[in-house]
Amino acid sequence: MAAGMKNLSKTFVWILMGLLMLGLAGFGATSLTGTVRTVAQVGDESVSVDEYVRELQREIRAVEAQTGQPLQISQAHQLGLDQQALSRLVALAALDNEVAQLGISIGDENLQQEIVQIQAFQGVDGTFDREAYRFQLEQVGLTDTEFENDLRKESARTIVQGAVMGGVDMPRTMTEALSNYVLARRSFTVATLSSDTLETPVPEPTDAQIKSYYDENTDRFTLPHTKKLTYAILSPEMLLDSVEVDADSVKRLYDQRSDQFKQPERRLVERLIFSDETSATEALAQLEVGGASFEQLVRDRELELSDVDLGDVTRDDLGEAAEGVFAAEIDDVVGPLPSELGPALFRINGSLAENIVTFAEAEAELREELAADRARRQIEAQAEDINDLLAGGATLEELTNETEMELGEIDWTQQSDQGIAAYDGFRSVAEAVQEGDFPEVAFLEDGSIFALRLNEVLPPRPEPLDSARSRVAGAWVQDEIAKELQSQAGSVITALATDGDFTNTGLPFRVENALTRTAFLDDVPADFMTQVFEMEPGELRVIPGAGTALIVRLDDVLPPAETDEQRQMQDALSAQMNQALAQNIFDIYVRDAQTRARPVVDQQALNAVQASY
Repeated sequence: MAAGMKNLSKTFVWILMGLLMLGLAGFGATSLTGTVRTVAQVGDESVSVDEYVRELQREIRAVEAQTGQPLQISQAHQLGLDQQALSRLVALAALDNEVAQLGISIGDENLQQEIVQIQAFQGVDGTFDREAYRFQLEQVGLTDTEFENDLRKESARTIVQGAVMGGVDMPRTMTEALSNYVLARRSFTVATLSSDTLETPVPEPTDAQIKSYYDENTDRFTLPHTKKLTYAILSPEMLLDSVEVDADSVKRLYDQRSDQFKQPERRLVERLIFSDETSATEALAQLEVGGASFEQLVRDRELELSDVDLGDVTRDDLGEAAEGVFAAEIDDVVGPLPSELGPALFRINGSLAENIVTFAEAEAELREELAADRARRQIEAQAEDINDLLAGGATLEELTNETEMELGEIDWTQQSDQGIAAYDGFRSVAEAVQEGDFPEVAFLEDGSIFALRLNEVLPPRPEPLDSARSRVAGAWVQDEIAKELQSQAGSVITALATDGDFTNTGLPFRVENALTRTAFLDDVPADFMTQVFEMEPGELRVIPGAGTALIVRLDDVLPPAETDEQRQMQDALSAQMNQALAQNIFDIYVRDAQTRARPVVDQQALNAVQASY
């Protein structure tokens, strides 16, 4: 019976092993460790799974470096990073296929010269180190054969790229036209009509006017995308009353920071050292008779004032020179006085009084600091236990019953910056949380811990009139002021069209001469200069501003000034446009090569790569 059971057990184990091997065989056909080795075939070239993985990881790391947040493969797919990586690799493979058909190669000798010149592969003596070469390639997961093939292909691509892009020049006429456009100048006169100059002030709106304005402009009073969140938080401040700090610890901290609390009298001093006392005495005599200044003495020694500046010093810092320096007045030059480097002249630039903070004065602050530090450590120790409670299914409400955490709610938007929303740690979690996510413990910058739950997502929606009433009333007033200003500005323009004298308007005005499109002016709308350059000489125009109306007359149209700036602008534009044209031509060449190579993408292999993440 025992033998029969033993044979049955062996049979059952072999059945399980067979099923496992069958499952692994099926997985190997589509996984990174199976039979699939390429994700695309481009002519005679292929894009390997490893190349695609490295390129996709590079794209993901680039986004993570910008955002500071980890990126999941699903998010990378939503951003199109997988397609970007594949497109780049297919384009390179198409170019490699083209290069191979052209028979272009740099040869083994040139390849060797390029490798030995790479600094990362050099030893401490600056020569090629084979061990460093192997180590660096192992770090990036490449064999020497793979790296050399990649470098050979890259060098060949560079040769073709240089041949296609070399010698491409944009017509000079176009660069001159663009620089003339950018550097063209205008002279104009502008008067400002503000709400203070209105003949009749705009009254406050009635309820009916507010309601009508709100109905006509509902899109201007829209609440942003909002997440209704519940959170539990435990902060150091919440534990301060329960943290005990003994007097000895506070006194030790005070003693450790004695330099901070016991600052002796100090002087701001410059010190000019001489080789002997006679030279120092002669220099001091020149200062006393006005034959030289302290700055001149410093320059004569081929020094700068920064070279002789000691900053703020105490008596202990100056040694034997302390009495003379501390007895002097501000701006005095005293000496010669001894220093560790020889006799010197000292100039006193300032004085800082003694600042002593007694233990009694600092005790409360130090005690609170120690308590907060211990509270942070207590919170850090509790974080893992609280996370275990959440993992076990505890709700945020239950956390507040079982721990010292407190519950809170917030309607969070991208603009929220008050209370807990002022912390970057909370904002990043609030932005990332999705429906169905389980709460997890996270830390704030001050040592607090929190966990949050998404209750509801509210899309952009009209703000109720009751809460938006003050803003609606303010917007109505501003619109009415703009209408009144526009009307009054029309009367001013009529008068100016007759006599052309801005002085007669009684409005403040200014004349601007020879300004370019990029000129910056205070208190004007962003498109002010754009509108000025649309005007004809002598034309009058009203340009609305923020609570103002600007009455503008174009006085003169001027060509670009004949300056070095114009020539530099033309040269820069020429180089930029030549490069852009050359790059466009090369991109067209690559797309044509890609079309002729007829790329074939293995979607099953791509799915396997993404699943492996």
